[in-house]
Amino acid sequence: MTIAIVGAGLGGLALARVLHVHGVEPVVYERDASREARRQGGMLDIHSGQRALREAGLLERFLAIARAEGQDMRLLEPDGTLLLQEDTPDDAPALRPEIDRTDLRNLLLDALPAGTVRWGRAFDHAEDGVLHFADGSTERHDLLVGADGANSRVRPLLTDARPAHLGQNVVELCIPDIDRAHPDLAAMVGRGNYWVLGDGKSLAAQRNGDGCVRIGLSFYNTGEDWFARSGIPFEDPAAARARLIELYDGWDARFTALIAAADDTVVPRSLTALPPGLTWPTNPTITLVGDAAHLMPPVGEGANMALLDGAVLGLALAEHRDDFGAAVAEYEQEMFERTAAAARMSADIQELLMSPDASRRMLEFFQPS
Repeated sequence: MTIAIVGAGLGGLALARVLHVHGVEPVVYERDASREARRQGGMLDIHSGQRALREAGLLERFLAIARAEGQDMRLLEPDGTLLLQEDTPDDAPALRPEIDRTDLRNLLLDALPAGTVRWGRAFDHAEDGVLHFADGSTERHDLLVGADGANSRVRPLLTDARPAHLGQNVVELCIPDIDRAHPDLAAMVGRGNYWVLGDGKSLAAQRNGDGCVRIGLSFYNTGEDWFARSGIPFEDPAAARARLIELYDGWDARFTALIAAADDTVVPRSLTALPPGLTWPTNPTITLVGDAAHLMPPVGEGANMALLDGAVLGLALAEHRDDFGAAVAEYEQEMFERTAAAARMSADIQELLMSPDASRRMLEFFQPS
């Protein structure tokens, strides 16, 4: 029986690894030409997802490369007021360690047999048990798993649901080699996450394991067309940085210094999410994992849910290897309940971030009375 996984993200790779551990060899089809084809994003806070890595036999290797100090957090207001500083003791348990998405993906890729991932295979559509790819090639399958992210091409086979704009637009920046190039800014950001919230905006700086600090500039309660109206000339990185500094006028100069220090990587992202609690009638030949199934606001749950999806589905398929329908039904029952709770929590945090008093409400979230 052939299990075809579309997408070599965290959910698809976790599924492939758990299946491999249990003697089932799937095929993963990935549109990118190689693992190095594009940047994989910043740091991930892996907490509940550690259970999936344990099932994949990779937890010890994960803990060896994860950054426990990445749990550090600083929360400030736009005028520079420090609301919260949490520094992780050296002997603290790695309950929510951070890891570069690239490193976690490589950990999963390296744990699969050669040839499991078929690179450069862009999925187009499926019909009558046949996968059709953009290059005109086809492959047969018995079970199709869509692990192809927010804009999944597999999802429409199960549901008409589409991601909706969250009212948040983000500009991503990067300061490479910050310890050498900007030691004062490196000390300010610290070892983990640095958040400034207020005035309908936020600045989130995050130390990565490669010495880069990734910055996310968020603009809340903005529409899908906001980038077109923002006056940010993305084709000219220097001018784009200058315009972003204008948009943060009135903020402490230390924060706009982070924008000025960034390199020419200036990436706009419009954030979307699927409805919390999305379900669909079970189809014994098709299912979804990760963002394809339950795209959430990016507040720390998505990667963990994707890893768990892959592990739970892999275990169900290993147990019911002669009855994919039973495995899919068992997996989806657990996944719908688990991810609905995570999606509702993520939506609540998203609402908090978009509120006028976001910094104080976030402080209450981290330090409840």
